[in-house]
Amino acid sequence: MIKSMTAFSRQDEKTENVILSWEIRSVNHRHLDMVLHVPEGINTLENTLKEIVRKKLGRGRLDLKLTIQQADSQSAEKIQINEEKVKALLKACSQLKLITHKSTNLSAMEILQWPGVMEETQKTQNDHVDVIKSSLEKALDELISMRETEGARLLKMIKSRCKVIVKIINDVKLRRAEVIKALREKVMNKLAELDVNADKNRLEQELVYQAQRLDVDEELDRLSAHTEEIIDVLKRDEPIGRRLDFLMQELNREANTLASKSNDAETTKSAVELKVLIEQMREQCLNIE
Repeated sequence: MIKSMTAFSRQDEKTENVILSWEIRSVNHRHLDMVLHVPEGINTLENTLKEIVRKKLGRGRLDLKLTIQQADSQSAEKIQINEEKVKALLKACSQLKLITHKSTNLSAMEILQWPGVMEETQKTQNDHVDVIKSSLEKALDELISMRETEGARLLKMIKSRCKVIVKIINDVKLRRAEVIKALREKVMNKLAELDVNADKNRLEQELVYQAQRLDVDEELDRLSAHTEEIIDVLKRDEPIGRRLDFLMQELNREANTLASKSNDAETTKSAVELKVLIEQMREQCLNIE
């Protein structure tokens, strides 16, 4: 199943003492890139948490944020203040004031928010490592579910465009005989207007040359082959975004060649329609994992 790289999920976990909340935002990116925001005190878990993400996701730019709040009103009474840390902080402020000759007073709330001042916060977080990891996995599962839902929509869109592309290719193939016939008639009518008796062998050689110059069978065959490969790639249960992006580039190149070699208004119109369809698919493929 293909997955989009754009999604959002939120997971809340409540224990006896704390409420943990994970928020994950995901957008497209060539590789897997993540920014992890966690409260002070569990920074040592960052590598473990990132490894959990890597096991579940292949591509995308992720912004992961964990917040932890005390669950009961009595938790404030359990908070222990690191007096040594507070004294050192106030002493540093006094020294800074002497150096800069400017007031550097801190409010009580600013002191409490300083890393290490509230000791119980770190203890509580460290006591809930398993919950932090399990809630992250649940948030990632929800994110993946949203990615799959969006991926199903993208799959439907790409398949519908491929179906139209196949029809255009077949129409152009059927019209090639008419194009060659029209070229021959145009040359013969021009010779009739000029009242010139052309050498038949030389004329046939020239017509063959013109037909070869306008031949687009190889381009049409490659367009068909790339479209078939796209349909095949869409069935794979793995990250396919970069593969699809490459195929879109190949399709676009063949469509450009078709347009440049066309000597027929209808074929040129078909080439333009192909380019529009390919561009529509390419924009969506950039968002596929």
